[in-house]
Amino acid sequence: MTLKEMSQGYLDSANAIHDRIVQLRSAAKLEADPDEIIRIQVRIDKLLPLWRENRELAVLTRRYYERSYHKHERYSL
Repeated sequence: MTLKEMSQGYLDSANAIHDRIVQLRSAAKLEADPDEIIRIQVRIDKLLPLWRENRELAVLTRRYYERSYHKHERYSL
């Protein structure tokens, strides 16, 4: 598997996670039960870091070999 293929995988995962976050936000707006709204928000809060990391890794793996690309400091040694 190449880095470009990995990049697409990360991007696909990020898009799927984002779609789920959008669905959960819509569900929270329609929900009347405050406890259920809190549960939905907790689920969203757990998905947000996964979404961010997948987006960052998609960029990192896509642009890894570009000389002008300054890698994200979180993912460097």
